[in-house]
Amino acid sequence: MKTKLSVVLLIVLVFLTACTGSKESEEVEPQFLDVKLSVNPEQGNINEPVTFEAKVTYGDKKVTEPNSIDFEIWRANDENHEKIIPEHIGNGVFKLEKTFTVEGTYYIYSHVTAENMHSMPKKEFVIGTPSDPEDSITSTIME
Repeated sequence: MKTKLSVVLLIVLVFLTACTGSKESEEVEPQFLDVKLSVNPEQGNINEPVTFEAKVTYGDKKVTEPNSIDFEIWRANDENHEKIIPEHIGNGVFKLEKTFTVEGTYYIYSHVTAENMHSMPKKEFVIGTPSDPEDSITSTIME
């Protein structure tokens, strides 16, 4: 009887060990929405095109269909902000070319919503002669 009990306990122990060993703990690394915004050239001239690009990724995945994306552009200390939807040119890259007729310091936000996250990197650029930059505290975002 002792031997049967020992064998049963051994089988139960092996079974429990096998069950626990086969359950791999799935460590899911959190993914983040990443938007790399670029302005080319950062020092432009009046009536010459400036290219804006946003490279959008979520972890290792290139985001090709975000829930929403637009570029918000304005001249420093100007209340008029322009929102423009860029063109998707492939591989998670969204592009806009724009010319400017007024010199000064400008700003751009890329507003991107995808995968239940929002990212809005900001860049400063200059057309012709720089104007007084905005104080970062008083800078406003278009609603």
